[in-house]
Amino acid sequence: MRKTLVILTPGFPKDEEDSTCIPDRQIFVRVLKETYPQLNIIVLAFQYPYQPNEYSWNGIKVIALGGKNKSGFYRRLTWIRAWRVLKEINAAYEVIGLLSFWFDECAFIGDKFSKKYTLKHYSWLLGQDARPGNKYVYRIMPNGDNLIALSDYLVNEFKKNYDITPQHLVPGAVDTSLFKPLLAERDIDILGVGSLIPLKQYKLFIETVKFLKGVLPDIKAVICGKGPEMDLLKAMVLSYQLEGNITFKGEVSHPGVLEYMQRSKILLHPSKYEGFSTVLLEALYAGAHVVSFFSPMKTPFRHHHIVTDQDEMNYEVLVLLTNTHRGHEPVLINEMKQTATSIVNLFESNYKEAAIT
Repeated sequence: MRKTLVILTPGFPKDEEDSTCIPDRQIFVRVLKETYPQLNIIVLAFQYPYQPNEYSWNGIKVIALGGKNKSGFYRRLTWIRAWRVLKEINAAYEVIGLLSFWFDECAFIGDKFSKKYTLKHYSWLLGQDARPGNKYVYRIMPNGDNLIALSDYLVNEFKKNYDITPQHLVPGAVDTSLFKPLLAERDIDILGVGSLIPLKQYKLFIETVKFLKGVLPDIKAVICGKGPEMDLLKAMVLSYQLEGNITFKGEVSHPGVLEYMQRSKILLHPSKYEGFSTVLLEALYAGAHVVSFFSPMKTPFRHHHIVTDQDEMNYEVLVLLTNTHRGHEPVLINEMKQTATSIVNLFESNYKEAAIT
């Protein structure tokens, strides 16, 4: 029987071209497979893709339950389907454990199933699941031993909100093989990448560009992303007469986002909450400076500039743009292969020796 790791996730790419669906998680799964080809990986996707299906993604079996984010009875039905599939997998393979992305319904089902069948199970805290109000914390009542945090910030946030300390830290990372050779010209002054939702605070991004235009009339900014605040943000741009300064690109493929990063001087990330943004890591490796409100780790990163409010953000971006000696060399924080090794070693340490180097 093949040794098998089962990954439980709310969503997963519907095919290999679906690069915008949780890109950091899909990169992790792909690199995990590449690093440990002898390990059988099965992904169980609860809500997305929206149609029930079983398919191969980069040589990995994906079982989509098609929950469609429905609530009530339909969500319970998805949980029943997940349990049945897990029973079939456990009977057919030597399951070394379950790994849940986010501390949510996936962690809830993973926790119950692992306890019944005496399997290892870890839940990976990835962001907003560490904030107050996560009902699954009280349903599961973890002790911290089976919790993985993506950053020092999330360790502290979960401890502060639930008085439980995650015992494992596996930080965010990038896959360096996805980056093309650096371009010579950086023709974008400020780049924004993310969902256009209130949490991401792209209104502050536009306010910063408005401020900078008073000093740098030809400033060029690009926003990659879509979301419910798109119309509001476009209205702000019109109101401030910034149509010639800010371009909305909508949803951009992940390779396209990396190319924009390599063309940019600064990634401006005004989100009010971040666990450990992969966008931050990718921008740094692409050679851009990053300005944001959060530091995910205790040790600061080179070219990452932390600010406390709008005024400080405006000033920091202005100082960077007018500094001709700021430098744009790539800054590598963590590689995804290291992340893959850290996760597998939680389940079976002997896989470390068998990994591809």
